[in-house]
Amino acid sequence: MLAFAGLVAFLLIWEAAPRLGLISPLFLPPPSTLPQAFTREITGGYWLAAVLASLSHYLIGLALGTGLGVALGIATALYDRLEAVLSWVIRLLRPVPGLAWVPFAIVWFGIGEAAATFIIVIGVFWINYYAAYGAAKAIDKDLLEVADAFGHRGTWAKLVKIVLPGSTAGILSGVRTGLGQAWMAVVAAELFGVPGLGQRMIQASSLLATDVVVVYMITIAALYGLTDTVFVLIRDRLLRWQR
Repeated sequence: MLAFAGLVAFLLIWEAAPRLGLISPLFLPPPSTLPQAFTREITGGYWLAAVLASLSHYLIGLALGTGLGVALGIATALYDRLEAVLSWVIRLLRPVPGLAWVPFAIVWFGIGEAAATFIIVIGVFWINYYAAYGAAKAIDKDLLEVADAFGHRGTWAKLVKIVLPGSTAGILSGVRTGLGQAWMAVVAAELFGVPGLGQRMIQASSLLATDVVVVYMITIAALYGLTDTVFVLIRDRLLRWQR
């Protein structure tokens, strides 16, 4: 009830601010104008086209960034020499934000879906890398010694029997964080002209159609909420054995 009351209070303040003249509706449209703007986007076919375009490179970028980040994170945690070789490379590349890669994405891939996917991969990769690295590094060394004692001496056997089951919770925590980070990267990746939600927001803002901008902001929030809910259901099923 408190959460619902807080949301209602937020919407009432938002509605009142432009109507009382505290701020221009051009800069902050009241919530009551959003259904009409949403209807216009639906009937014009813009909303569905933007959602489908963004989902295409969102899902591909999320899958690639997550897979590569988890794989390299676990490998780095298991092999000390690999960790030593990559330590300074990672320290060099990690602080570079995803937006800084936009010029290279345009040069390498052109203005298209491949460039947007690349930016999303960069945005998701490091989150999953550090989550997987930390989870795999935290595996109790005694468990690895027990695996040796029972004949599971190979790297693959230890990975399947010990490392992956023991680090699943930490890895999935990183994946969940990456779900939201990928949506933020989608908007950044579409700012330079790639079709999708971000491009539609830029087009609307150039025309001062701020109600349309807010519609797509809410759309992104709703899509993230949907993907996060589905992921939590899958995660709980995967981790049921730990209860």
